[in-house]
Amino acid sequence: MRSAPWRTRATLSLVAALALTAAACGDDSSPSATQPAPSGDRTLRISAIPDQDPAKLVEINSAMATYLAAALGVKVEYVPVSDYAASVSLFRAGDLDMVFFGGLTGVQARLQAPGSTLLAQRDVDDAFRSVFIAGTGSGVGPMTDVAGLAAFKGKRFTFGSESSTSGRLMPEFFLDQAGVTSERDFTGAPGYSGSHDKTVDLVEAGSFDGGALNAAVWDRRKAAGTVDQTKVVEVFRTPPYRDYHWIAGPRTDERFGAGFAEKAKAALLALDYANPEHTRLLDLYSAKKFIPTEAGHYREIESIGRKLRLIS
Repeated sequence: MRSAPWRTRATLSLVAALALTAAACGDDSSPSATQPAPSGDRTLRISAIPDQDPAKLVEINSAMATYLAAALGVKVEYVPVSDYAASVSLFRAGDLDMVFFGGLTGVQARLQAPGSTLLAQRDVDDAFRSVFIAGTGSGVGPMTDVAGLAAFKGKRFTFGSESSTSGRLMPEFFLDQAGVTSERDFTGAPGYSGSHDKTVDLVEAGSFDGGALNAAVWDRRKAAGTVDQTKVVEVFRTPPYRDYHWIAGPRTDERFGAGFAEKAKAALLALDYANPEHTRLLDLYSAKKFIPTEAGHYREIESIGRKLRLIS
């Protein structure tokens, strides 16, 4: 696994000040409010891996912060992070209370912060997919099965973040099934764009012949009309696997009162697409609901991560 940069609380404050930060204040008179925390800090710090456009992440997490503040009766602050490794490091240090991790970063976080609580995943994360895209002038066309990924041999290729489940880990798994080894078979070293949106932009610009990314981000970009499909197209959609999920840190109950993590889990599972007050929030997550999850769902990701030396 790539060495994770350590972030001090001072660094965290600086990052948060430079980025757009969303906060919401809870109503302590709410019947659903939790017992007062034993410490003086009553702000629940939530975050997410920086897997797409920062402005979009602010919009999504601002909406979630507002919802959780009302449901849990505490102040909730969204804390942006600079990269995937930072989200794991800050969670391990206790500077983040709840994080919407990807599959791989979620496994890394749980292994580094024993006692963490798995909260929930989106319905779409029970059968998640990646897409492989290619430049229209690359010579790589649509394919019907995993074996077709061999067409990327000899091409310039970019993943997303090195620690991304849908932008690197699972694409590497399927490329391996097609007999493609990223360090050996591409022209030059594989790229790591840093986010799904940047992967689309780099292939569209011709900087790489192909790339792989989160299927939901690709679908959203196409629906929004922000992909020039005369320059970049989807060539393969992978078989399903499990991905993103919410995790609460091991000190959450200590900071906010006994049973708080379970109340946070119940709040996520209570989101109902038929309730107009919840519809927009679920739409932002590209989901119809959140569902329970468990550690066993991510054993395959842990196994692949260890094989690729992304988990030690």
